[in-house]
Amino acid sequence: MSRRARVTALIVACALFMQNLDSTVVATALPAMAHAFHADPVHMSVALTSYMLSLSVFIPASGWVADRFGSRSVFRAAIIVFTAGSVLCGRAGSLWFLVAARILQGVGGAMMVPVGRLVLLRSVAKSELVAAMAWLSIPALLGPVLGPPVGGFIVTYVSWHWIFDINVPIGLLGVVLVTLYIEETGGGDTKPFDWAGLCLTAASLVSLLSGLEAASRGVLPWPETAGLLLGGAGAAFAYWFHARAREYPLVDLGLLRIPTFGLAVAAASLFRIGIGAVPFLLPLLLQVGFGLSAAESGMITFASSAGALVMKPAAQYALKMFGFRATLISNGTISVITIALMAGFRPAWPLAAIYGVLLMGGFFRSLQFTAFNAIAFADIPPPKLSVATSLYSTAQQLSLTAGVAAGAAALETFSKLFGHAVPSLSDYSFAFLAVAGVAMISVPVSMQLGTDAGAELSGHKVS
Repeated sequence: MSRRARVTALIVACALFMQNLDSTVVATALPAMAHAFHADPVHMSVALTSYMLSLSVFIPASGWVADRFGSRSVFRAAIIVFTAGSVLCGRAGSLWFLVAARILQGVGGAMMVPVGRLVLLRSVAKSELVAAMAWLSIPALLGPVLGPPVGGFIVTYVSWHWIFDINVPIGLLGVVLVTLYIEETGGGDTKPFDWAGLCLTAASLVSLLSGLEAASRGVLPWPETAGLLLGGAGAAFAYWFHARAREYPLVDLGLLRIPTFGLAVAAASLFRIGIGAVPFLLPLLLQVGFGLSAAESGMITFASSAGALVMKPAAQYALKMFGFRATLISNGTISVITIALMAGFRPAWPLAAIYGVLLMGGFFRSLQFTAFNAIAFADIPPPKLSVATSLYSTAQQLSLTAGVAAGAAALETFSKLFGHAVPSLSDYSFAFLAVAGVAMISVPVSMQLGTDAGAELSGHKVS
């Protein structure tokens, strides 16, 4: 991997880590912020949903914005907007000021994630893409695991304001590094903006994500939750009709007909649903089921992050030896097994055994995400990279939210099925097995890839 590719990957990875950490660390600070604002802690969830909905509205527009103004310029501006939103969040004196600042953060985050990936795709050679994508898979895995313990430490020993202020030096450094080391690509595109498409995708994603969030938290009656989900599906169907009639749709669904991209989106989404449930279920099992403190739980869940870090050097070697198809099938199966093993966790288990399962799970999940993130763009024509990153990021946002909803729904379903007012250890076991089953569906989807898929990226030679 060349020095330029490595530097670009590190800069983008650091920006994405800042966004992923912020997305999870805030939840830990909500009770402290509720006390400071003299607000009901239950109402503080709006600080999370406002950010999530802001992301969902603006992610589809990121490709067009990057093509019009240049990927480096947009990526740098996104970091500035996200950092400015962080500063305002830390200065918030009321809940509604915080919500407005979180929406601004969401605008920055919506551009930062897909455009950061686009910067990398446009900056590295195909032969270096696997190694570069290995860096990008780590922030997605580190953020949800580090968020709770970091947030708990800051709230307990410093102040909730610092949860947002820690983004400032990272953001400022990111702006300097992007300016110095990343070249401008794209810009000047004159395609018209698809305003109708933005309205339809926004309506669909806001409704779907709100419905999934409501389902996971049980904050709305089921008829209203079902109405949100059906409304989101209806808006998505309307967008499909709209996009077919436009020369330049906001989100180009035609890209799904490219086998490597379409199969990667489908398989990765199913896999992420299963994986996305783990950061929700595991801390609950350790703290509620085992009776551990938040700090003790955080130190245990950190093991999966360590596994992800160990994976990075192995990704390129594994894909070169086995190719994308075989790696995604075998590695995906092993990853699912590690989720299923969590169903057996009990207080009597030696800590070493729990650490071993989590380390192994982090390693294989990170390799799976690296493979998905690379193969998805193996056959995308360069002019279509911007809209492809928008579509891929949109699917990623949906599937991660669906993962939390799936985990919560599975836990609640099995608790009610067995008549438990409070989830028992067996209920957690069945919930882990259920989400592992969803992730397992990704394996037969990956089997549809050709044996030579992504050979140019991996260097694998088909015999």
